[in-house]
Amino acid sequence: MTATQSDLADLSRYIFRAPKWYASVTFALLIAAVTGVGAFDSAYVLQDAWEGVFFIGLPTVVASLFTTPVDRRLGGQLTYNRASLLALTCEVLVVVVLTAAGSIAVFTSFGQQFVFDALIVSLASVFALRLLVVMAVSRTSFLVSTVPAGIQTGAAAVLFFVYSETVRILELGGPLVQDVLARPEKAPSEISSVVRPRDFILLAAVSGLYALGVYGFLVVLDRPWRRSLGVSMLDFLRGFIGHVAEGTRELEDFFEQIGEDAVVPVTVLSFRRADDGREKARFVLPMIHPGPMGEIGGGNLPNRVATEAEGLAFPPHATAGHDFNLVTEREVDAIIDTAAEAYDRIEYSDAATQSVRTRSGDAKMLGQSFGGDALLVATYSPEFADDVEYAVGLSAAAEARSNGLDDVMLVDAHNCNNGLQGEDLGHVYPGSERSFQMIQAARAAATELAAVDVGRPHLGVAWDETDWGPLDGIGPLGIRAAVLEVADQRTAYVLVDGNNMEPGLRDRIVDAIQATATIDAVEVMTTDTHVVNQVEASNQVGEAIDDDELVALVEDLVDEAAADLEPVEAGMASERADVTVFGNDRTETLASHANAVIAMGAALAGAVILAVTAISVLIFFLAAPT
Repeated sequence: MTATQSDLADLSRYIFRAPKWYASVTFALLIAAVTGVGAFDSAYVLQDAWEGVFFIGLPTVVASLFTTPVDRRLGGQLTYNRASLLALTCEVLVVVVLTAAGSIAVFTSFGQQFVFDALIVSLASVFALRLLVVMAVSRTSFLVSTVPAGIQTGAAAVLFFVYSETVRILELGGPLVQDVLARPEKAPSEISSVVRPRDFILLAAVSGLYALGVYGFLVVLDRPWRRSLGVSMLDFLRGFIGHVAEGTRELEDFFEQIGEDAVVPVTVLSFRRADDGREKARFVLPMIHPGPMGEIGGGNLPNRVATEAEGLAFPPHATAGHDFNLVTEREVDAIIDTAAEAYDRIEYSDAATQSVRTRSGDAKMLGQSFGGDALLVATYSPEFADDVEYAVGLSAAAEARSNGLDDVMLVDAHNCNNGLQGEDLGHVYPGSERSFQMIQAARAAATELAAVDVGRPHLGVAWDETDWGPLDGIGPLGIRAAVLEVADQRTAYVLVDGNNMEPGLRDRIVDAIQATATIDAVEVMTTDTHVVNQVEASNQVGEAIDDDELVALVEDLVDEAAADLEPVEAGMASERADVTVFGNDRTETLASHANAVIAMGAALAGAVILAVTAISVLIFFLAAPT
């Protein structure tokens, strides 16, 4: 993940799940009652509270209940929870504006008409805000969106129309109609005495002006997205909010529009018991990135892979970055099917080598061979590193094969990073010095594996789901350990279901395990699962949990795995999967566009607001009674 991508992902911390619609409605009525006590001046406090509920809360309730069915009837997707939260937000906006206007009126010569003019502006602002949200969430056209967007403002206008002298002033209908529609005597004097027909014309004019401002604002922000990505910014905004706030799959629809076809290797290393042939453990490595976040795309790929294995599954992180995120969860099925095909082709061997550790610059490689195939695990710890580019991994694996190996499973241990600090976050890209260091370390590992002792492999495994969860940086697979004994040498492979590790934690674990003198070599890996990143862009292993507890648990699991050693046979095979991924540079382009919108959007919104406010003041000035 680059700094640009991390800035985008970090925005998820500002989004929360929408409360249930009835909670929003209840809170809205409470606010309306309190506002009524402060705004109206009848003989009884309860009467003031009721008038507040009626004149301020009722439009909110109408908007909460009717926005969703109207919006969906017109092809939208607004839910009741979102609609009610939006209505509550708009009510708060009205209350804030009225409170400010009332305070100004008390200390100045402005009268009640000024407060009502401020109310007209707030109702027009409510219409504009609702129009912006409806267009973003429901993705209906501008004209269609004005219908559900106008419900709250329209409901308030109807109340003021009925509980004012407007019907009688305009002499609409006969006496019967006026008796039914006109009820000024039942309204507070703060409303009945100031509402005039011109106010409804002003409300319509200002609302139309604000609507045009919203439309222009969205068109300007959306143009760069359509030019470079061929998609709308509103599609991304709707999907992003829907996923984080309500767990919907709308974001996948957006990613599918920008995705590109790709062919990715899927490698399977299986260990079966020598006595009965049942699988004991399975390493599965598809060369994709388990992102982008939560369970969107391949975010929960490690868990899906684990459920398909007969033995204990180890799905470590491959050498692939965010450009190789799967666009939808459906693409995971293609990965699973390909892994099954590779598993069926495995030819097992009872010969394995001792493990070797090589190094080139910052890159370290732990390698072990099984019947001519090899498992290679790369790390840059204690230096910081994040994702290794797809091309770098392919080159390193090819270098290892050209030096005597048949098939290669190249794992990015993904076990030391400094979170979201810095500019490049340790990204390993083609042409960088680190990429060549990894390639050279892979070549050295292949050369040394040809010269070490060979023997019958013995394997032991252990697993603890742990009491930690995604908010603690640990996914559903918990922590898994495998110990391989070959020719009197023991190698431990530890897999933590998390997204990278805090600096120094990997080395603490390695030192603690090797201090027991029963393990000769150790490597700690993470799955890079993104289920831990739904709310936080950075949630590395060790950020939220106690290091000592984690180290102690890993030590216990390695001891348990060592006690589980038994003779096994091993085999490896690879197949290629046709999937749809984000595509080359698409993630960076998407992130840069989104960040640009955030940076420019505030300034543009401020300019639009100033412009329409200035025009609104002019309209009120021209419409003022002489």
